[in-house]
Amino acid sequence: MYCKKCGNKLEEGQQVCLACGTLVEQNNNVNSYTNQKSKIAGGLLGIFLGGLGVHNFYLGYTGKAVAQLLITILSCGFLSFVSAIWGLIEGILILTGSINTDAMGVPLRD
Repeated sequence: MYCKKCGNKLEEGQQVCLACGTLVEQNNNVNSYTNQKSKIAGGLLGIFLGGLGVHNFYLGYTGKAVAQLLITILSCGFLSFVSAIWGLIEGILILTGSINTDAMGVPLRD
C-alpha cells in the first residue's frame, strides 16, 4: 500500500504516513489508484523516444529524464546513441514488468 499524497510505501495497518504525516485511508481495494500511468505507453516511449528521456518524464523520474536529454543535446547528437540504448533497455524493462511503479510509487497499469 502507498501513501496517496507522497507515494511512500506503507506498512500493513499503518495509519499515518511517516514521510509526509498524512492520515492513511484504510481501503480494502488495493487497486484504487486514480492516477495510474500506462505500462504500454511508458515502454513504447522508452523504445522510440528514449534518447530524449520522454518515458522518464512520463513516469515522473525527472532527474533521469533531464540527464538523458542533456546527454543528447550537449553532445550535439554525437552521444545520442548512449541515451537511445539506455531508453531502449528501460522501455523493455517497463514492458516486461521489471520496472512496475512510477516515481510516486504507484503501480503501472497494463
